[in-house]
Amino acid sequence: MSPLLWRVKPVLPVTKLLGAVALVVLVVAFGGNDPVQWVLALAVAAGLTGWALRDLIRPVRLAADLTGITVVTGYAARRQLPWSQIEQIRVDTRARRGIRSNLLEIDAGDSLHLLSVHELGTEPDEVAEALAELREAATTAETSS
Repeated sequence: MSPLLWRVKPVLPVTKLLGAVALVVLVVAFGGNDPVQWVLALAVAAGLTGWALRDLIRPVRLAADLTGITVVTGYAARRQLPWSQIEQIRVDTRARRGIRSNLLEIDAGDSLHLLSVHELGTEPDEVAEALAELREAATTAETSS
């Protein structure tokens, strides 16, 4: 069985890079000789560029197969979690000020991994269902061998 992959949509890093360029253009147009505006704009633009590069370097944020799951941690490192180490997979839904957010929550005991719809490229509910099915298949394969 081939691994299931969930990746960042390509539009997200492009949007971040466009935001960085827009900041630089705005400070060129309106910043004048104010060094504070230049420093702040360049710092934020560098942060957005770094954030976009992370999405380009490691677009696959979550991968799963019969052995377990692999999640991206930190900037671009990967961590393999066997199914036996994963305590719970659930979708955390919160509503604040009329905006609803869903996060896929993977509880591995000593670590908690949260992935949004933007990082997964699809709804967290769908990913949680696919992971539950894969975990069941892995458990069945393990007990039958």
